[in-house]
Amino acid sequence: MDVPSASAASILHADLDAFYAAVAVKENPSLAGKPMAVGAGVVLSCTYEARVYGVRGGMPVREARSMCPQLIVVDGTFGAYTEYSKAVFTIYESYTPVVERLSIDEAFMDVSGSIHLFGTPADIGRSIRDDVKRETGLAVSVGATPRKFLSKIASQVAKPDGLIVVNPGEELEFLHPLPVSYLWGVGPVTKRRLNNLGIHTIGDIAATPRDSMASMLGSAHAAHLYALSHNLDPRPVETRRKAKSLSAQSAMRARIRTLDELLPVLNRLTDRVAGRMRAKDLSARTVTIKIRFGDLSSITRSTTMPTSTGSTGAIVVVATKMLERVLAEFPKHETTLLSVAASGIAKGEPTQLAFGVDDDVSGGSPRELEYEALDQSVDALRKRFGADVITHGSDLLSGRTKNTDGLSEIMTND
Repeated sequence: MDVPSASAASILHADLDAFYAAVAVKENPSLAGKPMAVGAGVVLSCTYEARVYGVRGGMPVREARSMCPQLIVVDGTFGAYTEYSKAVFTIYESYTPVVERLSIDEAFMDVSGSIHLFGTPADIGRSIRDDVKRETGLAVSVGATPRKFLSKIASQVAKPDGLIVVNPGEELEFLHPLPVSYLWGVGPVTKRRLNNLGIHTIGDIAATPRDSMASMLGSAHAAHLYALSHNLDPRPVETRRKAKSLSAQSAMRARIRTLDELLPVLNRLTDRVAGRMRAKDLSARTVTIKIRFGDLSSITRSTTMPTSTGSTGAIVVVATKMLERVLAEFPKHETTLLSVAASGIAKGEPTQLAFGVDDDVSGGSPRELEYEALDQSVDALRKRFGADVITHGSDLLSGRTKNTDGLSEIMTND
């Protein structure tokens, strides 16, 4: 696909406002106008009424309740989120076939080929917002600019429930007064470092010599921020992105410390990731786990295997070893969230793993063949009778037969 022309604000970024919380309100209208959060141990999303009190996504529910004692916390239903998302993306695709899905509630669109049908990008942005509100009852904020990164920033500035259009020639006037935190690649740590050096706005980054930035942040990071601060982003909207990774995460209802408590969660998340890979005829070489602790710190560990796999059992072996090491390193920390991801994804038949002899899951070993046969049987049962027809014994022993965390457990394509 050709790089889009900067002759019009034809790249739209649409981001549904407080999506999980908004759908929960649609499903239960009595929650409207009240401070409410979706989540179990960790807040996934919250209403703007809750944000007034400082409640934010990713915050432990306990902390959120201390900030807003009247906060209502609900679990939600994943099926409802999926249905609302499908309805919204159907609306997007009615205006342009060039839609790049970023997540369940966020997308880029290139409307350059639709202007002759639906009017200017501003007209299209307004029409999309009106259609989404009318057909789903949800609010969506839209940014329309000549560049992808700038459209994403514009939709953030437009929140809640707004539309911002930045036409060619107006980009730097819009961009430079904004805080550095609006740029991709500027998290809390980088923001703090830049602020300590007197760099507070995107315009400050643009005015800082590139060599000075490189000495502060490293050459690659500096080049990235320098380019964005000068409105340099040639990326087109891509309709078919290859999945870089598949992941699933679960927030805990209670803070837990032991391996026995976490293993059922790890098994279930791995099962979801590996099952989805097999359904798409994919395999992966790298397994990553992420643990968030009660103090909001997090630990990420990865293992890259000699060959790729789509086997649930083989991935569980790798993930469990990493989890054991993390818990041994941080024995007093309480876990509030666990994530499992598979990356280094390739299409085609998974190759057998070449594990060490001690693991007894080497390519062609009895253990590996057992894993393969078990996966085939489980996949066949679930295809015929549904996902809940079979579960892990660890779930049964823990008294858990399904995802009682509700929407705190989410599958993502990163």
